[in-house]
Amino acid sequence: MAERLKATGLPVELASGGRTKFNRVRLGLPKTHALDAVCVGQMDGVQGWQVPTLQIKCAGRGSYQRTRLDKFGFPRGYLMRSKAVAGFATGDLVKAVVPAGAKQGCHRGRVAVQATGSFNIQTREGVVQGIHHRHCKVLQRGDGYGYQQQPKIALASKGCGTQGAATQPALSLLPMNGEVSRASQR
Repeated sequence: MAERLKATGLPVELASGGRTKFNRVRLGLPKTHALDAVCVGQMDGVQGWQVPTLQIKCAGRGSYQRTRLDKFGFPRGYLMRSKAVAGFATGDLVKAVVPAGAKQGCHRGRVAVQATGSFNIQTREGVVQGIHHRHCKVLQRGDGYGYQQQPKIALASKGCGTQGAATQPALSLLPMNGEVSRASQR
């Protein structure tokens, strides 16, 4: 693959994951997917890296099958024949402005439609159930992907030795056998 890329005549640089980590640690950057992509190869520095990033996640378009089956193949439950209710479909990004009641406020998120016209909205804070369709407005039609704006990446400020550490630590597994693994133990 590298040879085919070089044959295009465009500048191609090959680097290892070790080089990426070296650049990231040397520049004091937190470990994120976007910043790891920036730190590949030979580089002198990074400017303007503390910006929000867009995270795109595959969410699917739902199931074509309208009948749920149990483990023996018998019908267990039935779904609506139509995936849309009052112009809304499951997966659409909506904004619901509820003027009064227990769910009063502005809710923005992915909608799950029900035949009754009472929808569930998956927001950043959690699920808000029982929002009527007349309070909802479509912001974006469901295309099978979920979009989320990641906030700016902030560095931890706990004092000495934390330069470049992210504000929330990543999962770290301890080695099972100290002689086999070279991971540092805490």
